[in-house]
Amino acid sequence: MIVGLVIVIVLLVIRLSTPPAVPALPDTITLPEGASAQAVTMGADWFGVVTDDGRFLIFDRTSGALRQSVTLD
Repeated sequence: MIVGLVIVIVLLVIRLSTPPAVPALPDTITLPEGASAQAVTMGADWFGVVTDDGRFLIFDRTSGALRQSVTLD
């Protein structure tokens, strides 16, 4: 039982000492004029921004270029 507890503690120390994985994102993105971000979500090679004016903007993860704009109902 003591060996099991020591293993759990060692695994926790190893896991908590590694820095968290940070997704690669561009330094800046340009939202359309007058729009501000309300929510952000990420996919494998894209990230999406929901704006306060009812749009979902899909950007390329590496370049930050706008791929698609979807108007929400």
